[in-house]
Amino acid sequence: MEEYLVRRIDQGDTKRMGETIRRTSSAGTQLSCFEDFPHELLDVAACDLWRHLPEPSLFSLPGRDKRPLFVTVLLHGNENTGWSAIQELLRQHQGRDLPRRLLVFVGNIDAAKADVRTLDNQTDYNRTWPGTRYPEAPEAALMRRVVDLVAAERPFASVDIHNNTGNNPHYGCVNHLGENYLHLARLFSRTVVFFTRPVGVQSAAMGAICPAVTLECGVPGSRSATAHAAQFLDAALSLDHFPHHPVPESDLDLLQTAVILRVPPDASFTYDGSDADFRFASNIDRLNFSELEVGTRLGSLGGNGDRRLAVIPGAEFDADADSYIDYVDGEIRLARSAIPAMLTLDPRAVRLDCLGYLMHRIDRSGRRIAGS
Repeated sequence: MEEYLVRRIDQGDTKRMGETIRRTSSAGTQLSCFEDFPHELLDVAACDLWRHLPEPSLFSLPGRDKRPLFVTVLLHGNENTGWSAIQELLRQHQGRDLPRRLLVFVGNIDAAKADVRTLDNQTDYNRTWPGTRYPEAPEAALMRRVVDLVAAERPFASVDIHNNTGNNPHYGCVNHLGENYLHLARLFSRTVVFFTRPVGVQSAAMGAICPAVTLECGVPGSRSATAHAAQFLDAALSLDHFPHHPVPESDLDLLQTAVILRVPPDASFTYDGSDADFRFASNIDRLNFSELEVGTRLGSLGGNGDRRLAVIPGAEFDADADSYIDYVDGEIRLARSAIPAMLTLDPRAVRLDCLGYLMHRIDRSGRRIAGS
């Protein structure tokens, strides 16, 4: 990768910031790679990156340990904590070496300009990594290229930083239950969510190569979230190796996504009680990460009262996904006890992704804990 980063292809396209190489995939997707991190970017907001970086970019920063930590930020354009955390981390290390080499992939710069998750003409940047349902998408070609480049560097670990909507704590997500994955996640939070769906996410693709975690940092724009993510990155860079002992049971709250709740594309929904196919509770996001009993109300049915949520299996231990939601006397209620996550009041997030997730507690082998 060193040669890739320091050579320049003569395309008559000289960058303002350092030596760079631009390569075009067969699908027409472009990636810029930089051998350093230009100082001027330390003060550029995510929404203004397009003025400096015309396309997704991969930065390589030297460190004392040559095996890199790989970090992705802005896979969703309106989730800016990851970018702010990188800036804070590098400010803290100005004038001294990083403990470990750092590779940073800055993703959806165009969506960041518009302050949206994904542009209407794009495929989600965190649904197009290897394993994706959209292998022909231009974004999938880009992510395959990034994975190939990073894998060649034998990364020590991988981190994908996100925000979410609604009332959620900070937590880590993993796609593997190996101890190194859990140690990495535990550096960020004692709450760890194991998931296998949706597919095509960064942590699943990189998890096949090295320990990988997704950081969920609450709502965008929080200074405390930026500080927390930057502190985690500093700790991960400083790790010489992962501990040889398991994460103590008392230090870990391990959950698994059971089902994903989606509103059908042609259905309407509201949060203020006005008529729609689904009238969700105005404080539905306050249910996140609570132990909910059977019968907990999520909202009510409007319209003709005949619409139903799409309930998608999120784990192999639940064959009957539809058994999670009950519709009685026009009310939308839980039919099984569960722990929700990412229930949101953001209509665009519902349309682009989902209404939220329902989870259960699991043990280290991935088995559901009875009664959860």
